[in-house]
Amino acid sequence: MKHQEIAPGREAELTVTGMSCASCVGRVEKALATVPGLRDPQVNLATGRAHFHASAPEVLPAAVAALEKAGYPAQPQETRLMVEGMTCASCVGRVEKALAALPGVTGAQVNLATGTAHIHHSAAVTAEALAQTVTAKGYPAQIQHDSAPHMHDHGSDAARLKRNFLIALALTLPVFVAEMGGHALPALHHWLHGTLGRQTLWVLEFILTTAVLAGPGRIFFRVGIPALIRRAPEMNSLVALGAGAAWAYSTVATFAPGLLPADSVHVYYEAAAVIVTLILLGRWLEARAKGQAGDAIRRLIELAPKTARVERGGQILDTPVEALRPGDIVHLAPGERVAVDGILTEGAGAIDESMLTGEPVPAPKSPGDPVTGGTVNGSAALAYRVTATGADTVLARIIRLVEDAQATKLPVQALVDRITAVFVPVVIGLALLTFALWIVFTGAVGQAMVAAIAVLIIACPCAMGLAVPVSIMVGTGRGAELGVLFRRGDALQRLAEARIVGFDKTGTLTKGAPALTEMATDGIDRSAALQLAASAEARSEHPLAAAITAAARDQGLELLPVRTVQAAIGRGLSAEVAGHTLLIGNATALTEAGIAPAPGLIAQAESWARNGATPVHLAVDGRHVAAMALADPIRPEAAQAVTELHELGLQTAMISGDVQPTAEAVGRQLGIDRVLAGVLPEGKLAAIRDMGAGTVFVGDGINDAPALAAAETGIAIGTGTDVAIESAEVVLVGGDPQGVPRAIRLSHAVMRNIRQNLFWAFAYNTALIPVAMGALVPFGGPQLSPMLGAGAMALSSVFVVSNALRLRRAG
Repeated sequence: MKHQEIAPGREAELTVTGMSCASCVGRVEKALATVPGLRDPQVNLATGRAHFHASAPEVLPAAVAALEKAGYPAQPQETRLMVEGMTCASCVGRVEKALAALPGVTGAQVNLATGTAHIHHSAAVTAEALAQTVTAKGYPAQIQHDSAPHMHDHGSDAARLKRNFLIALALTLPVFVAEMGGHALPALHHWLHGTLGRQTLWVLEFILTTAVLAGPGRIFFRVGIPALIRRAPEMNSLVALGAGAAWAYSTVATFAPGLLPADSVHVYYEAAAVIVTLILLGRWLEARAKGQAGDAIRRLIELAPKTARVERGGQILDTPVEALRPGDIVHLAPGERVAVDGILTEGAGAIDESMLTGEPVPAPKSPGDPVTGGTVNGSAALAYRVTATGADTVLARIIRLVEDAQATKLPVQALVDRITAVFVPVVIGLALLTFALWIVFTGAVGQAMVAAIAVLIIACPCAMGLAVPVSIMVGTGRGAELGVLFRRGDALQRLAEARIVGFDKTGTLTKGAPALTEMATDGIDRSAALQLAASAEARSEHPLAAAITAAARDQGLELLPVRTVQAAIGRGLSAEVAGHTLLIGNATALTEAGIAPAPGLIAQAESWARNGATPVHLAVDGRHVAAMALADPIRPEAAQAVTELHELGLQTAMISGDVQPTAEAVGRQLGIDRVLAGVLPEGKLAAIRDMGAGTVFVGDGINDAPALAAAETGIAIGTGTDVAIESAEVVLVGGDPQGVPRAIRLSHAVMRNIRQNLFWAFAYNTALIPVAMGALVPFGGPQLSPMLGAGAMALSSVFVVSNALRLRRAG
């Protein structure tokens, strides 16, 4: 159950566990009725939900306690928060730690790239309390309700940061030119000092730099200083310390130079101003890149139209999509986008579902077929009955799956979390050590301060915090575009380590329903034989009969009048069709009826049987005239999928409950490495376990659910059952098995991208922190200036996000 904000007197809802009968309902309602401030409790046994009115937010925890005491505990809840102000990995750690400390919270995952927090908790802690806790830590948070999926607006962030950067740039340029230009051009230095005088020049630089820090740069102090006071420093703290120290030292040198040694009276206003300006530039570029990283899910969100044309009171009216209800009839014009999920009631045409399935060919639709919100109608006018709205639509569920995957932490993230938990305090310690060492060995206060500031600025752990989540964000978004949904982000890492891929046969590698695949005749026209057979089989409910009837209809053959149909179990049927006596069945049925089998047709039927098909014979007026092969057709994309998996260096296996000859025939045609036939559901589970580590299983049915759950990575065909989909970590929206190698290629690309990002983030800090401390100075090398440190730090984050954006072309 997803908890929603409770206003005074507002309705509330809890999902209750343990109820099994009407007396349970009575006990639950009685327990709730004892809670002060709670009125009108109504409990539904079928849904397991309790509805009531709450006079205040604190009523909800009291209701949870009452249910617990009565022996019917409330089901754990999930809450999603949109969190602002997080800038680095240490911010993520602090938000997670604050949430985990709340009683009733069982898990909290915070994602820097998406700016979200996903919390599992009991109803004893409200969503409002979660948001308030995060806000109190300096990161404003809002509840994200399930009915309105949306993303953090990186576009507005980028616009705000761009504005702040341009203001800071305009204020910083004169300071930079006055100081650095004076060093580069002695004539300019002399002219400035001769015209304005050193003191006047420093006062002007003080005014401009103070404007930079108090204006565009105040975010670093507003967030960073309170974090320092709470003894929980993060990236903003490092910038505030670095820029603030440079500004404070320069201010003393300007207005109270006597407090400093004579040879240390220098100003570093340009360092303070340039640090803030460069980091704002980096954040602007980073926010812009993050916006591009979220394009895939944003495009999914934008697929749903805002209005639809609905039948109301005999008229067709433009109605907001939010007002649609199941049962409404919606009219769809040519080229219009489907508003919500439904069943087609009028018209026939093709609908482009490529934005959801990745399939480029429009899907044909006729009355009775499902239509999905967000897809695009072709050239026909259609009407459909609404079956799902809001959070219950396929599109909303897909968006939720992608959001869930993006919020998941990969196992590799654990290393980053352990390092960043202590990184910022260690950096502050290194900066203090640097200052002390420079004082000891050089006695130059100014140089010591510059080195310490350089350490603070260059070590900001932004790149570390973004290295993993931004790659997951782009990779899962790209997967959604390709019709590959990762229900859990950690499946990305496990799928990249796959060694063998096992497939279910029926419905996964095959279409899942028998069809007429071959036909041979002797002395009769093929169409005439099929017309006679289909006319008789139309009276049968057997799946093979339906396949013959469907083949005749596909060829436009009209069914003939039928009389006296008689079925023989395990043999076939006899009938009188258009004056002819027919017998349809297996070879045994022909022999028992005294009909001489045609040698050529029997030989052909035996060949089909060896390849896994079921032969069916037709006799007309006592003569054997035709043989038909009925089989579950192999999906046309299956062979290519197996070939691509082999090219990726993976083994393939097929685990089927079908008989050995049929399974082996399918495996032979597809080039499957290992075929296990006649396997029951529990046998599939054992077979998956026997395959060992790195096992992937692909299935679609209820009987596949245990194997999907047991495999290291389960991939469900999206056209399969809900049970199979719920048991899998990865879902292929369409029925194309080529989505399996596509998903594996994408996982390889994402993990490769993460490794590149982590190498850059760690190598950057490992290499440049010692340089900033001055490790190269004793050997004649350079001392890294704070300005170069700020530029390098900003570029490291931009590099990580830009590298992740390359995944938008993966797959």
